[in-house]
Amino acid sequence: MELRELDLNLLLVFNQLLIDRRVSTAADNLDLTQPAVSNALKRLRVALNDELFVRTYQGMEPTPYAQQLAEPVALAIQTLRDALNRQDTFNPLNCNRRFTMAMTDIGEIYFMPRLMDALAERAPGCSISTLRNTSDTLAEGLQNGAIDLAVGLLPHLQAGFFQQRLFHHRYVCMCRKDHPATRGPLTLERYCSYDHVRVVAANTGHGEVDTFLARAGIERNIRLEVPHFVAVGHILQRTDLMATVPERFASSCEQPFGLTVLPTPVELPNIEINLFWHARYNKDPANRWLRQLMFELFSD
Repeated sequence: MELRELDLNLLLVFNQLLIDRRVSTAADNLDLTQPAVSNALKRLRVALNDELFVRTYQGMEPTPYAQQLAEPVALAIQTLRDALNRQDTFNPLNCNRRFTMAMTDIGEIYFMPRLMDALAERAPGCSISTLRNTSDTLAEGLQNGAIDLAVGLLPHLQAGFFQQRLFHHRYVCMCRKDHPATRGPLTLERYCSYDHVRVVAANTGHGEVDTFLARAGIERNIRLEVPHFVAVGHILQRTDLMATVPERFASSCEQPFGLTVLPTPVELPNIEINLFWHARYNKDPANRWLRQLMFELFSD
């Protein structure tokens, strides 16, 4: 017979009769009346063209066909119960899972040390894999679960995505400690007179600063362009170049590279850094745990 022809609720009665072997006991355990269980058994007998159970002095004994059905029916019911009553909790101490997060190299510099320390303490079996926020594949990766979370300014992630703000990036100037810019207030005129390194980080939102400066008619002497931030500290340490960078990135470079952080001579727009995840995983226990950890560690 075709499965669509069978009322699957009847299989719950069948399985309970296999367990209890008495109509009255099965009815109690199913929270049904005895006539309801008897009627269900009658319908199942007609549908399957078999007596299924016969009365004996020991109770309702299954026929050979019922015994044949017993194991697969019980397994199917238990599988459905497990799926429908899945644990809505996540135990990080007992989990061995690799989380994938999309972020820029600034994100790796700023987030990863503290996040990995927290994982070592709270989820020692878990690991992290990072990749870049490329607009071509990011939305698809979040949707299909290949990427758990994305961090940054990502305005193209709209319908179907949740987001929550972590903090705002404020921009500062950065140069080596004995740079001429450190010998007095950094005026706009002096700022424009120095040579600059500019980071052209596609799909990250950091280009907003260049757009703002261009609209304000502020022209810098760009001597070097690089596609990422990770080399900026090394470059500034050994040159007379200056960089305009997010404050949190500057703080991570200041001491290791012997640099100085100066306020910008003009007020630049702040960049909002958000955490993104797809709606499909909004209630996923592991995804929710990682989000909460990120908020705890890094939110303003």
